[in-house]
Amino acid sequence: MPLVYACIAPHGGEVVPTLAGDSPRLFSQTRRGMRILSRQIKEAMPDTIVIASPHNLRLPKHIGVVISENSSGKVIEGVREIRLRAKCDVELGSAVIQEAEKQGLPVVGANYGTLEGPMSDLAMDWGTLIPLWFFLRGNRLKSKVLIVTPSRGIPLEQNYEFGKCVARVAEGSRKRVILVASSDQAHAHRKSGPYGFDSRAKEYDRYVVEAIKGNRLTSVMKIDPSLVEAAKPDSLWQMTVLAGALSVVPMTGELVSYQVPTYYGMLCAGFARNS
Repeated sequence: MPLVYACIAPHGGEVVPTLAGDSPRLFSQTRRGMRILSRQIKEAMPDTIVIASPHNLRLPKHIGVVISENSSGKVIEGVREIRLRAKCDVELGSAVIQEAEKQGLPVVGANYGTLEGPMSDLAMDWGTLIPLWFFLRGNRLKSKVLIVTPSRGIPLEQNYEFGKCVARVAEGSRKRVILVASSDQAHAHRKSGPYGFDSRAKEYDRYVVEAIKGNRLTSVMKIDPSLVEAAKPDSLWQMTVLAGALSVVPMTGELVSYQVPTYYGMLCAGFARNS
């Protein structure tokens, strides 16, 4: 079965109502966007959700692929907490590693604890957990997940080629697969934020929004490195993986929502397979 759907989804914890604290309305636009993506994912009926996260394995100059049988974790905001546990698609992950190795890409598979069984359980990061909290809750299909981690220490082109590998493996599998680029945008929108303020944060986010609206996601690979450095995004590498996948399976993008409720931008976008 093919790669049936893709999306860009943010992972700021406050988008989850349980974690929103005293300002639940602040993230309401993005929350609505996440619910729209959730509905589209449900309609796509995925067997496996491949999610590219910037906050899981940090492997210098290597792309990571989680091949543990399970992944579980929690996100805590003050006294509020959410937890999630998911079954991982080891079969698909192993196939992606094999395909990436065939292409000469720097990819590493990672397990934890035991070879298999309940103790084969690699920690789920917030970049994975927050989107999946929306996408898996109430999902009667019991979709498995495949967590992959792009690398900032290699050329963007290699992350792009990895995305092509994911798409090719999905196209050749018997499963319905979707790809999620877990991405918060520029992190320098406010002086009070941990990265301070830079006027180019707005420029970076505008570039990404226009790339999605114009169905030219591949153009993010041409963003000036000085703009990336100034804007401090954690989205470029996951979106590059997605762009690679879309070069194999053409899809039409739709901007679902965009807002800057805090020091970083949050964007939801869905990609439907061209008929």
